[in-house]
Amino acid sequence: MHNIVFLIPFLGVIGLFVMWLKSKWVSKQDEGEDNMKELAKYIAEGAMAFLKTEWKFLGYFVIITDLLLAYSGTLVETSSPFIAVSFVIGAVFSALAGYFGMKIATKANVRTTHAARTSLKKALKISFAGGSVMGLGVAGLAVLGLGSLFIVFYQLYVVNIGGSAHGIEMEKALEILAGFSLGAESIALFARVGGGIFTKAADVGADLVGKVEAQIPEDDVRNPATIADNVGDNVGDVAGMGADLFGSYVATMVATMVLGREIEANDDFGGIAPILLPMIIAGVGLIFSIVGTFFVKISKESDSVQKALNLGNWSSIILTAIASYFIVMYLLPPSMSIRGMEFTPMDVFLSIVLGLVVGTLMSMITEYYTAIGNKPVNSIVRQSSTGHATNIIGGISVGMESTMLPIIVLAAGIYGSFELAGLYGVAIAAAGMMATTAMQLAIDAFGPIADNAGGIAAMSGLQDEVRERTDNLDAVGNTTAAAGKGFAIASAALTALALFAAFVGIAGIDSIDIYKADVLAGLFIGGMIPYIFSSLAIAAVGRAAMEMVNEVRRQFREIEGIMEYKATPEYEKCIEISTKAAIREMIRPGAIALVTPVVVGFLFGPEVLGGMLAGITISGVLLGIFQNNAGGAWDNAKKSIEKGIEIDGKVYCSGTEDHEASITGDTVGDPFKDTSGPSMNILIKLTSIVALIIAPHIAIKPDPSIEAELLQKSKIEMVGTDQKKETPPPADLFMNAKKPQIP
Repeated sequence: MHNIVFLIPFLGVIGLFVMWLKSKWVSKQDEGEDNMKELAKYIAEGAMAFLKTEWKFLGYFVIITDLLLAYSGTLVETSSPFIAVSFVIGAVFSALAGYFGMKIATKANVRTTHAARTSLKKALKISFAGGSVMGLGVAGLAVLGLGSLFIVFYQLYVVNIGGSAHGIEMEKALEILAGFSLGAESIALFARVGGGIFTKAADVGADLVGKVEAQIPEDDVRNPATIADNVGDNVGDVAGMGADLFGSYVATMVATMVLGREIEANDDFGGIAPILLPMIIAGVGLIFSIVGTFFVKISKESDSVQKALNLGNWSSIILTAIASYFIVMYLLPPSMSIRGMEFTPMDVFLSIVLGLVVGTLMSMITEYYTAIGNKPVNSIVRQSSTGHATNIIGGISVGMESTMLPIIVLAAGIYGSFELAGLYGVAIAAAGMMATTAMQLAIDAFGPIADNAGGIAAMSGLQDEVRERTDNLDAVGNTTAAAGKGFAIASAALTALALFAAFVGIAGIDSIDIYKADVLAGLFIGGMIPYIFSSLAIAAVGRAAMEMVNEVRRQFREIEGIMEYKATPEYEKCIEISTKAAIREMIRPGAIALVTPVVVGFLFGPEVLGGMLAGITISGVLLGIFQNNAGGAWDNAKKSIEKGIEIDGKVYCSGTEDHEASITGDTVGDPFKDTSGPSMNILIKLTSIVALIIAPHIAIKPDPSIEAELLQKSKIEMVGTDQKKETPPPADLFMNAKKPQIP
């Protein structure tokens, strides 16, 4: 085994070490006064209570699934029972990624509040350091886990028995890594959906009763749901998001590695250079994300926080792109081919660059449609002046319009990367896009920390200038969160295509023929699944929010003295409602994602399953972009009015009918942008990973009579008169053989 393989987990360890240093630094910062500490304690304890309850349920799920995977690994030659081991490790690492992020977020929030009493500069430093812990923890665990598992199972299945880098031994090793990805994505789905239901039930309840009915501020200690709302920011936007991007990161690398096995290349690393490349790119991207964090800083109050974040992001992207050139040229041989298409190392490098460009453009487009002050958000503000209905119409319109440019960019990225290096080019483009995940997630995670900091400032009754500073950070955080979701959807589309290509190869099919009625039916079923998934998630938020609204009304009605600050609301009752609703309601959407591919695959065969995957991908990407951007635009339209904004000579501000209309729009957008929308990218990838894992069990085998005939024809080639030369059959011999129809 070449020594360069051991570099991969080492880079992951570096990321985790820097994460630990940043975590220690944040923990040393001042928490402020006792009332601030008490509020932060409520939030931290509520978040941990939810996480423990969620983990208990997920523990049962992991055990049952693990037993099924261990059994299935004994049924076919290309599978291994060790897939059960990697599944558990993936699930545990995914949960840990969310835990690390949430633990530091619940420490950083109150410290950011206290720092905001001094300066915006210090508040940004602490909140972004908290976000960096999240980003580095996710990337570090992913690179360490995947790199270590590869070393172990490559040694076991390929080196020890003298197997081939392109043979059945490597296929077994990579299927085990797919189990790691399945564990990560499974936990991510439940964490994202469950966390989204929790946070939005609390948020909707706090808004509708507190802001609209009781006419008190959003973050007011008199509102019984306000602590649950702040807890929700951590369990949904931090722990859920961390598990989400951990799963995305791992799935992208695994998809690229599986396709790398198919590349015919004579490299200096035993034929595994294309397999190693995505992991090394991820590790290097982690290091340059660390470098990028040092560029995120401001010197005075008037400096733009958004520009500081952009500088850090751009620096990590550019440095990763430069380093990728030298890595690709060092690892890959001068010429390679995959499924009959030849390409060069320069083609691979350009695919990586293209992936970075696509990810950046997706974030920029999302920022345009969701940022305060831009035309789309201002259009929703204007439509708030004529009531709740026109605000809703405006948000839906912006969300639908916002799908056009991202899809064009995505389509161009897919076409361009395929033209450069075939399906491997598409996969490595996704890997390039995800290379700076640590920085992307750091930027994303600082938003919920700032949001919590603002809530603590308001509930503690701190000066207006403190809340202005935290609101400044929070407004930028809303935009970066929306941009991060656009980035995640783009990566999901590219990764799903790579996983789909890997599935096709393992399943023994060479095309998805939509002229066949059963395949076309599968395509339609796949297109429907994201809609029913979204319906379940949004309805779950609605039901939980109704319970929350009734509870908040009860407390206002029955507990005397709340409105006069003479009695303390029963915060724990609201946290309990959100927790029970989240655990109860996340089961059905999760089951759809996990069970549907298995049922369709075993009942109707791989080609119908392929049609279903195509439908899920197309429908899911569009629905995800629409929901994320509509929700983000509604949210920032409300915040624009709350800050006070003048458009076409009219001033929009709090306490008006315009404001009430914007609250309604934001409430509708909440489950869009924080529950069902961001779950689309997990749904897309998880169904593809499940399909990849069951592919050996449903693969179409060549007709034995055709196989024998083709082998006989290709076996012997006459050379001269007496000399005979053994020649192997062409690589695509059986791919093109007529397959029996699936009944």
